[in-house]
Amino acid sequence: MMEQYYTHWLKHRTVLHELLEEVGPQHVFFKPWSDGFALGDLAVHIVSSTDMFLETIKKGRFVSPRTPREFQTMDEVREILGEFTEKSKRDFQELHTSNLEREIDIFKYTAPGSYWLESMIDHEVHHKGQLFTYARMTGAQKMPFFKRLPSQAVNDGAANREG
Repeated sequence: MMEQYYTHWLKHRTVLHELLEEVGPQHVFFKPWSDGFALGDLAVHIVSSTDMFLETIKKGRFVSPRTPREFQTMDEVREILGEFTEKSKRDFQELHTSNLEREIDIFKYTAPGSYWLESMIDHEVHHKGQLFTYARMTGAQKMPFFKRLPSQAVNDGAANREG
């Protein structure tokens, strides 16, 4: 089961990396409206939220999100994305079935870890969809498919534990 969650997540995360490669350096602080996330901030929000969910599921209690380092360029956003992605891969290796079965309270809602893991992926997909729109609005032309196809699946074996 853990491998399925991991592979599903990684099919989306890999595309997030590809999508951000299509964003020009001048668009790091692009906002489609005044109160919206800036493009770089939204990308960093995605990866830091995933980190929060994984840490929470591992520990069995809510863990506040880490504050990512500051950035000024798209290259720095991509570096932050890479750092968080590698950490998330390691975190998946530490998850066990017992983590998915444990009830965890987040924001006054109690549900098993599996629910929060699914919510983590849903959250990432939701915001990645917004980034697709941001990228189009900034003139990106070569857009990746929203999720890796089965024939292109990325499986580095980082989450192959069930116990």
